[in-house]
Amino acid sequence: VLVFYLVIIYSDFTGYPFPTAPPVDPFAKIRVDDCGKTKGCFRYGKPGCNAETCDYFLSYRRIGADVEFELSADTDGWVAVGFSSDKKMGGDDVMACVHDDNGRVRIQHFYNVGQWAKEIQRNPARDEEGVFENNRVTCRFKRPVYVPREETIVDLHLSWYYLFAWGPAIQGSITRHDIDSPPVSERVVSIYKYEDIFMPSAAYQTFSSPFCLLLIVALTFYLLMGTP
Repeated sequence: VLVFYLVIIYSDFTGYPFPTAPPVDPFAKIRVDDCGKTKGCFRYGKPGCNAETCDYFLSYRRIGADVEFELSADTDGWVAVGFSSDKKMGGDDVMACVHDDNGRVRIQHFYNVGQWAKEIQRNPARDEEGVFENNRVTCRFKRPVYVPREETIVDLHLSWYYLFAWGPAIQGSITRHDIDSPPVSERVVSIYKYEDIFMPSAAYQTFSSPFCLLLIVALTFYLLMGTP
């Protein structure tokens, strides 16, 4: 009787295999044709760059009581956005997407204390997803528009300067950002206004300085007037 019972159990297992884990949906690429229309975007890098080619890319859009953020940067470490009352680092609410040693991209919450970032255990992010591909860290997450009064978490219905940063990570911990003066939004950002803003990286700012513009105007005038 015991042998017969074991045979029945074995046949049940072989006839009905254990269920497998459901497949994980691939990370949906960031759409840039929606920029300035159904979401706001910031692009830093080469003119005409997109979420896969910019040095840094960020988008935001309202979804009900949440704001959805998409971040991407040319790095194998981390990419972040900070919400600040001024254009300087310090006292800022920061959301970072960090590529760890296991290949995962985790969304973490930080608070800038002076010139260094302190991780905060209370993390407002939800519906998190991220990927590391082609030497880029890319992520998407939501966080509430309104939050209870809290020093380390700002209310996004208010307007803030956005601080953009990215850099290397060591064993899943962020280190100093890649450039000495990371880009900052020129003015405060409202989540209720969708714009598509491009900021040229240092390599493409050569002819945008006032001195260079004045030199170009002077040279043009000299050529038009001719030599005496």
